[in-house]
Amino acid sequence: MVGLGRDKVYVGRSYDARQVEMTPELVRHYAESVGDQNPWYFGDSPFGGPVAAGLVLHSEVYRDLSWYLPNIYGNLHTKQEWELFHPIMVGDTVTTRSLIVDRYIKRDREYVVKEVTCFGPDGRMLHRGRTHQSFLLDTGQGAVIDKEREKRSDRRFDTDVQEPLEEIPSITKEITLEMCQKFSGPSKNYHNDIEEARKMGFPDIVVQGMMPLCFLSQMMTERFGAGWYVGGRMSANLVNVIWHKEQVTCRGHVTALAAEGAARRAHLQVWCEKPDGTKVVVGSASAVQA
Repeated sequence: MVGLGRDKVYVGRSYDARQVEMTPELVRHYAESVGDQNPWYFGDSPFGGPVAAGLVLHSEVYRDLSWYLPNIYGNLHTKQEWELFHPIMVGDTVTTRSLIVDRYIKRDREYVVKEVTCFGPDGRMLHRGRTHQSFLLDTGQGAVIDKEREKRSDRRFDTDVQEPLEEIPSITKEITLEMCQKFSGPSKNYHNDIEEARKMGFPDIVVQGMMPLCFLSQMMTERFGAGWYVGGRMSANLVNVIWHKEQVTCRGHVTALAAEGAARRAHLQVWCEKPDGTKVVVGSASAVQA
């Protein structure tokens, strides 16, 4: 099946399924790459045994890059959505399937949205993610983004829009080159090698956008536990670049509580920021609590 015309990246295009065995080694590699040593990953958990992190398959969407547009120079991950339904148990073999669900133009970039769904051994849906990747319309080879861009007034984002019901415990991370290499390796690319970054129009290593989202997932897990694994949701915009060796702090404010069956759903405003207050990720999340 092909799309209209000769374009190979079209809404409705599906990609081959892939099977992933969730080994203890894979879980440990994830934990080391983001500095998240939750004991549930290695021992007992509320689900009857070790479970992988909620976003352990964060980069499954990038295993096959045939959905990328031809001009990859300066491409950026700009938005991510997640829905979590059930945990991945360590030792299970899961199946992922992916599909192009949207394609649109905004200002000087064209966006492709790819959805990845993960299924357990029994066929039930475990989680679903949608990745918005942007590609420059202009094929020029100049600088894409410099380190001064985030200081502009149009790159500042206000998160104090209402009084929170609760400020959940924050998480601070110092992003090292070793973390970038583990998270975005093993091959060299603009997320873990400065020369590759310069080839793509960036002055330094661009921390992969999925990394701060994994930090946010850790924060939500530590606060809501099983209520994040079963029913967690996130929608986040990646608004400024994180460069390697920078520090980021993840924060969350509960803004509302809504009945959901016998439980309640906590709705949050979430974000990641640099020490000077520059926001790098802003969005919303929710989790179930008893």
